[in-house]
Amino acid sequence: MLQLQDISITFNENTPDEKKALQSINFELQKGEFVTVIGSNGAGKSTLMNIISGNLIPDVGNVIINDKEVVDLPEYNRSKFIGRVFQDPMAGTAPSMTIEENLAMAYARNKKRKLKPGVTKKRRIIFKEYLETLNLGLENRLSAKVGLLSGGERQALSLLMATFTEPDILLLDEHTAALDPSRAELIIDITRDVVNKYNLTTLMVTHNMQQALDLGDRLFMMDKGEIILNVFQEEKDNLTIKDLMNEFQKKSGSQFESDRAVLV
Repeated sequence: MLQLQDISITFNENTPDEKKALQSINFELQKGEFVTVIGSNGAGKSTLMNIISGNLIPDVGNVIINDKEVVDLPEYNRSKFIGRVFQDPMAGTAPSMTIEENLAMAYARNKKRKLKPGVTKKRRIIFKEYLETLNLGLENRLSAKVGLLSGGERQALSLLMATFTEPDILLLDEHTAALDPSRAELIIDITRDVVNKYNLTTLMVTHNMQQALDLGDRLFMMDKGEIILNVFQEEKDNLTIKDLMNEFQKKSGSQFESDRAVLV
């Protein structure tokens, strides 16, 4: 489903600010695998997401999705089979457009563009059915501007839009970090339901170690642009936050930098 082969990228090469953002990253994900990704600030987590989505092109290495090399495919072309939700609830949606207009854009993502209305009576019925699964009442607010929604409502809509067309890959880049605890829990519940329903191949970056342990069937720990720990379901189920902290210190020689990781 998804393969990364010897991916490396360096920022500001041959300058005093040179940083090896990713170093020889290799892994393969099967259809339906759900991987949580943790690591300290600057470990390369978001860079990894940007490489997969096509927002960045690696210096060396290859990205393969469904047995096709896509490393030179631009982001707008990869968006047909990759869904992504960002940390900022303001990203991923058009605030000046209505809920149904945003959903219409997402619905047309992997379809041929035609000069037809984006919102039709038939599509409005489909949109309502999808929105009902969120249990937020948004199905009754189709004409509301997205900019008027709360952060949690907007993030839930972003998640729905990213998975509307059942993408091959779902990328979640700290998509609960900007939300209060109750809304974050809601989005995690929706995430779990959507990923299971559509059997989506998913990578979720988080600073919350408890989330990383509770969700998914595989865990990556990153540091200094490398994957320093790769554990599967059976081993992950037996780990605690303390175990992860000890593993990080043992493999990296430093303390985990996130207060959220320590406290949750």
